[in-house]
Amino acid sequence: MIRYYVHRDGATTLVDTVDPAWLVPGSGVYVWADVAGADDADAHALRQVFGLHDLAVADALQATHHPKIETYGPVLYVVLHGINFHAEEHAFDTHDTDFFVTPQWLVTVHDGRRRSIAHVSDLCGRSGRFLAEGPVGLMHRIMDTMVSHYAPEIDELEQWLDDLEKQVVASSGQELTAEILAVKKDISALRRIIIPQRDVVGRLSRREFDQISLEMSYRFRDVYDHLVRMADDAIIFQDRVTGILDAHLASVSNRLAQSSKLIAVVATLFGPFTVLTGLYGMNVPLPHLPGGEAAQFWWVVGMMVTGSVAMLLWFRRSGWW
Repeated sequence: MIRYYVHRDGATTLVDTVDPAWLVPGSGVYVWADVAGADDADAHALRQVFGLHDLAVADALQATHHPKIETYGPVLYVVLHGINFHAEEHAFDTHDTDFFVTPQWLVTVHDGRRRSIAHVSDLCGRSGRFLAEGPVGLMHRIMDTMVSHYAPEIDELEQWLDDLEKQVVASSGQELTAEILAVKKDISALRRIIIPQRDVVGRLSRREFDQISLEMSYRFRDVYDHLVRMADDAIIFQDRVTGILDAHLASVSNRLAQSSKLIAVVATLFGPFTVLTGLYGMNVPLPHLPGGEAAQFWWVVGMMVTGSVAMLLWFRRSGWW
């Protein structure tokens, strides 16, 4: 489905179709075509109405794409990722939004669940000043909204790491391993998205493309600064979660060592039992202890208990257990 916002004569209106004359440079009209959940008919419209290249349209229709920036003649093609805010899902589940922009029009392609697009489209429906800034200005506003949605998620992830650190100190349960690895996976996904996204916006802020004016480059530079800080946070989080995992594994190994020490002590204490029962179980004559036949069993049991208690006391004195 395509929604067309048209800004002309100082007002922004929602229309059903686009007049090709509006898309001509110098027409004085700005057009925003928002494509949500594109199908074949929408792809055909992008090719025929806006003259987009077949490869660019094919890329825009793909479900997942890494952040990038390219030019197709006068059209600037940008792919950025917005964050999924659903609490029940992983913190950094992201989906791409594709931008096609010229000085006269802007096309956005997404899956229909982008909060930033919904927010900006609501603003355009209420006031004409947002699209009046031009297609590039509108693209900046959408990108700035997308990046601002990362902040609460990064704060949540930082709090998650703080909680994990406390849990590792308080407990060394095996169930923490799966949770730590899940956080590590989310942070890796964040880095894979944030760092290329930072580079894309950095190119916009450096005015590498004719479509970006000096004034717009300043605005993109502000978005770039936010992404730089987020990229730094992602690197720090990666180091933190690696340290948390190492500490957790060390704690688990320490508990395993303590358990192994206890097992070794128990096995050693049963050494005299094994030796004496094996010795007296041999089918050979052995010297008798005092007390006659009835006392031999109790002599052997006493020697076994005495030997085990003596070793236990020696372990305690030496500090080994």
